[in-house]
Amino acid sequence: MTDPAAQPASRWPDLRKRALSALLLGPAALLCIWLGAEAWTALMAAAVALLAWEWVRLCGFSTKRPPGLVVPVAVLLAGVLAVGGAWLWAFAVLGVGFAGLWAIAEPPRFRRAVPGFWLAFGVVYIGLAGVALIHLRGDAVAGLRNVIFLFLIVWSSDIGAYLAGRALGGPKLAPSISPNKTWSGAGGGLVSAMAVGALSAYVMEPATVPLARVLVIAGILGLLSQAGDLFESWIKRRFNVKDSSRLIPGHGGLLDRLDGVISAAPAAALLGALLGPGEALWR
Repeated sequence: MTDPAAQPASRWPDLRKRALSALLLGPAALLCIWLGAEAWTALMAAAVALLAWEWVRLCGFSTKRPPGLVVPVAVLLAGVLAVGGAWLWAFAVLGVGFAGLWAIAEPPRFRRAVPGFWLAFGVVYIGLAGVALIHLRGDAVAGLRNVIFLFLIVWSSDIGAYLAGRALGGPKLAPSISPNKTWSGAGGGLVSAMAVGALSAYVMEPATVPLARVLVIAGILGLLSQAGDLFESWIKRRFNVKDSSRLIPGHGGLLDRLDGVISAAPAAALLGALLGPGEALWR
């Protein structure tokens, strides 16, 4: 029989490390969001460079030479173009980078670890997220609120899923992909994302919050965040890797920490583009 006194330690094995990592990374990200588009862009440049390095490494290649070098070069170039407002050129760089890298990484001499498709996919996967986050914060009127809204939803979805899954347990969500994820965790993450999304929107604009709309948007972004988490778990299992790197204690690498943001950011940016400049995502 399991000792009840030992259950909290076994049920929450990495909560302390997760909390410490969040306390270090969260304020740094929020500070750059608050300081403005320039500080945020500098942070994004560092983030996408590290994400690209982790992705290439995960796929079994090196960023010191082609074809792995193409991934960070393409995503950084797309980011530079996005900062300059050349959005079509940024998307063109990502598209050409993906197609070209897939073509050159596919020959037999590069097939030692992974099909070229997955290496090339990193250009789009990381590049789109970087461009999306630059676009969101670049809005001089609503950029600050929209990026905070997005990050609070992603963070609350992750925390809610972790806490609910650990506390409630139950049937596994996708045991072949991530054995520790449960349906109760997914539900807890969704509820947490919707609640925090609605609360944050109300705090930022108390007089103009359509509750049904903000709940739907927060729910969709929360689900996309969880889908990104599952995808990253699948891709690591595909390459037999536990963590994308060891940069962050308790979380592994940036890919392990930002998988939800990477998946939800393009949808948030698309919604922002459809609503137009100056509009909050929940309006």
